[in-house]
Amino acid sequence: MPEYVNWLRHASPYINAHRDCTFIVMLPGDGVEHPNFGNIVHDLVLLHSLGVRLVLVHGSRPQIETRLAARGLTPHYHHGMRITDAATLECVIDAVGQLRIAIEARLSMDMASSPMQGSRLRVASGNLVTARPIGVLEGVDYHHTGEVRRVDRKGINRLLDERSIVLLSPLGYSPTGEIFNLACEDVATRAAIDLAADKLLLFGAEQGLIGEDGRLVRELRPQQVPAHIQRLGSDYQAELLDAAAQACRGGVARSHIVSYAEDGALLAELFTRDGSGTLVAQEQFEVVREAAIEDVGGLLDLISPLEEQGILVRRSREVLEREIEQFSVVEREGMIIACAALYQIADSDAGELACLAVNPEYRHGGRGDELLERIETRARAQGLKTLFVLTTRTAHWFRERGFEPSSVDRLPAARASLYNYQRNSKIFEKAL
Repeated sequence: MPEYVNWLRHASPYINAHRDCTFIVMLPGDGVEHPNFGNIVHDLVLLHSLGVRLVLVHGSRPQIETRLAARGLTPHYHHGMRITDAATLECVIDAVGQLRIAIEARLSMDMASSPMQGSRLRVASGNLVTARPIGVLEGVDYHHTGEVRRVDRKGINRLLDERSIVLLSPLGYSPTGEIFNLACEDVATRAAIDLAADKLLLFGAEQGLIGEDGRLVRELRPQQVPAHIQRLGSDYQAELLDAAAQACRGGVARSHIVSYAEDGALLAELFTRDGSGTLVAQEQFEVVREAAIEDVGGLLDLISPLEEQGILVRRSREVLEREIEQFSVVEREGMIIACAALYQIADSDAGELACLAVNPEYRHGGRGDELLERIETRARAQGLKTLFVLTTRTAHWFRERGFEPSSVDRLPAARASLYNYQRNSKIFEKAL
């Protein structure tokens, strides 16, 4: 029970932040077929109940392949895009139609003793995407394969205002009544841009982008994406990354790549500070900046446990408010996770680095080094020549970063007079 209560408390800021926001969720056909699909539906219903405006875009590639094989037809591709001739289009229409009905049925469930109980959702779909043919490229006729020309922004927003979940299929219609087979990634990206969505959420088989070191890449800027796409080649993850970056370049603040195979991945991405997948964002997810008076509460939360352990000197709220301009902080999703302060020592050209602290959950990520570099830059800008630090527990960390052992006698008089012999802090200094 305590773990559940703690999670809910930490999720509450995100619940408030997401209310009345527009999310575009793209689920490929593989995700619809996966055993975890039922859980994804439950999570979407939960988002809807929390006031999120949802547009769900589904894919249909494996379902189309199944129908082509059943009819003895061979699929044809060029540069990764399906060539949709008349016979293939019949399979596409059949697959998309059945999928849409199956998804609507899932979203319409209202079973007792299930996450769907009392949901009473309305799902809306229709001719909301206008398309045009790709035509002939490099001498190859794509026939009924198309690309998004326009998304009915007013129509979709009206449906969202009425609290409907809008379902978009990978089919588009032309003003002349033609039907075109579209890539669900194209539909989702254009919908996110045209609707000025707050988020684009892309489901894939993997947890997110896996780097060359085998670890999950948690955050990227759009300009970093091309290098990863080149590394991935024709991998589907490259398509998701490209869609995420396109959306961000088109004005969508944040795009997320999460796993359709991992139960709860969507909720973990949206309601926890570190998420579960890969975020492609225009702005920095984590920033190093100077502290402001609004940060005092966050600083107290960060340093109070260290003060109780005797690692840091105690500072009251009043002291922090008075000295807030001396602090630099690392902010992650609205939470202060690290801090450091620079105090110029009176009547000298020396400064003191104080109150360097990093939240235990975010140590070993280089944040202490970032803050040290920022403090040193600030000190040089103030014309300081020497930086002192007094520590009881982290002597080796400072030694490894160029600080040399010093003594009370080396401290400027104004600071030496305040030295606490009871704490018996070790003194180090570094020439700037």
